[in-house]
Amino acid sequence: MRLFLWILALFASAIGIAVAAHYNVGNVVFFYPPYRIDLSLNFFILLAILLFFVIYAVLKTIRVAQRLPGRVAAYRRDKLERKGNQSLREALKYYFEGRFGHAEKAAMRASESPDNAGLAALIAARAAHRMQQTERRDTWLATVENDESLKSARLMTAIELLVDERQPELALKVVDELNANGTRHIHALRMALKANQRANNWHEVLRLVKTLDKNNALHPALSMRLREMAYEDLLRNPANDAESIRNVWFAIPAEDRIKPYVALRAAHAFNLRGLHDGARTIVEKAMAAEWDDRLLRPYRAAAAEKGTPALVAQIERCEEWCRQHPADSELEVTLGTLCLQQQLWGKAQRHLEQALSDTSNPRLLQEIHLKLAQLHEGLSQPERAAEHYRLCALATVG
Repeated sequence: MRLFLWILALFASAIGIAVAAHYNVGNVVFFYPPYRIDLSLNFFILLAILLFFVIYAVLKTIRVAQRLPGRVAAYRRDKLERKGNQSLREALKYYFEGRFGHAEKAAMRASESPDNAGLAALIAARAAHRMQQTERRDTWLATVENDESLKSARLMTAIELLVDERQPELALKVVDELNANGTRHIHALRMALKANQRANNWHEVLRLVKTLDKNNALHPALSMRLREMAYEDLLRNPANDAESIRNVWFAIPAEDRIKPYVALRAAHAFNLRGLHDGARTIVEKAMAAEWDDRLLRPYRAAAAEKGTPALVAQIERCEEWCRQHPADSELEVTLGTLCLQQQLWGKAQRHLEQALSDTSNPRLLQEIHLKLAQLHEGLSQPERAAEHYRLCALATVG
């Protein structure tokens, strides 16, 4: 319909122009002595219109010719950019497929485009690392060292690759550079945590775990395991004296001090430094929160001196535990050992023999026979003591 209206308008205009030209009898005279040119007004108008279109076409041609080199350059740039983008997509595709050789080659092609050169180099570095091509990886990373817009991406890539390569010291240097750059996002903290864990920097591990826990960025089980590993390393450090081990212990949050795994390591550490009162307190508080018979071994190792109120309190506490947890051989051994320390011969023998009948653990059998041998020596029964020493030796061999 629109085309029909345009045709109708064109014909109407043609008719109008023809009618106007028919009644237009004017002349145009060009006089330049000795020449004279006479033209009808209609022909002059037609020539003027034609001249206008010729001049317009010439100027348009000149303008297009002037712009042609720029358009050719832009076309080449667009072609290079399209090729680079395609190569970058291919590099990512190959990388996620695990075809790292193809990924590096595609990234090399993508790096020909200036806009994609930085990202392509990072992809190529990761691909080379997966192929254990350390020199090529470092070369690719070096190509983006001067690109400030990719500084954080380069540093994060370097940390991940160095941690994966088990070079925590170098990774921590890059972490320091990343921190100086002001980058503190969650993934950066996770990588810093992994690097410090590999480097056994447990104080920093604890700080990072606390920060990540505040952001709910760690699974609770992983968080607890990392804290336990940190506490274990700090507590078993042989360089710590009695005062240092107390400081380490009281720096641990109260909710972690009652965890069996942590309390067990702490009680052993306190016993090694002669802090038996502290070891007993640690075990008793942890047992009050959660029963774990592994804690009984350092508890009996921390037995108080004979005849002291502390030893009596230990025996009474173990008797209370026996009522709550009957038939626990580890607890029976502990109570028997404490009664032996207090020279309560009958109670000690009863509990040790009960433990002997309840357990098949070689380590525990060895300890029970040794305690029974000491008990019979105290009762001046050398034959029975010798028999238990023999059984203790057999349990050790077994």
